[in-house]
Amino acid sequence: MTTAQNLALFDLDHTLLPLDSDHEFGEFIIRQGLVDGEDYRRRNDNFYQQYREGTLVLDDYIAFSTSVWRQMDEQAQQALQQAFMADVILPAVRPEAIELVERHRAQGDLLAIVTATNEFVTRPIADAFNVDDLIAVRLARDAQGRVTGQIDGVPSFRDGKITRVEQWLADQGRHLGQFERVSFYSDSPNDLPLLERATDPVATNPSTELEAVAQARGWRILRLFA
Repeated sequence: MTTAQNLALFDLDHTLLPLDSDHEFGEFIIRQGLVDGEDYRRRNDNFYQQYREGTLVLDDYIAFSTSVWRQMDEQAQQALQQAFMADVILPAVRPEAIELVERHRAQGDLLAIVTATNEFVTRPIADAFNVDDLIAVRLARDAQGRVTGQIDGVPSFRDGKITRVEQWLADQGRHLGQFERVSFYSDSPNDLPLLERATDPVATNPSTELEAVAQARGWRILRLFA
């Protein structure tokens, strides 16, 4: 098997998807009647606004966003994942996003999705894109294997995305510097640390703030869903 010479990394929310899967999962839980809708929506919206402003305390958000489903048994959790995929995610997956991933795959690039959303929400989404390597926020588990509401290890958020990518590559005996090209696609200024490490940073469906940075630095701008 030929070793990949190029690395392609993809943020997920508002990059490969035209929505925020974490926030939408909260809305989905409300529609399922599993929570008090008014209070849960207020808190969910507040956390999402903090993320957009770069002030989110991820530990607090993970405790909140896992609070409902981690009380369920495994069968109910899987059913919730499947219903969320069928009702929300799969109808939102756009051919342009699939084509972007497949173009890099056809070139023989090493692929990974790197997201600050937790692994419970995003593992089925990565599977839908046929991307095996998912770098997401890992969820801590107790001795019985139940999710505790805490984060396991370094979260893939801001600078933590670099740490987690480097750990993932090190497990394969590789490192960022050995690739001829490192592409990273993201919409968010929260991802500036990893964008700055890429040789091919691509501001994808960028926020106003990230677009300004990309223009100033001469980075590519991709409007995938325009």
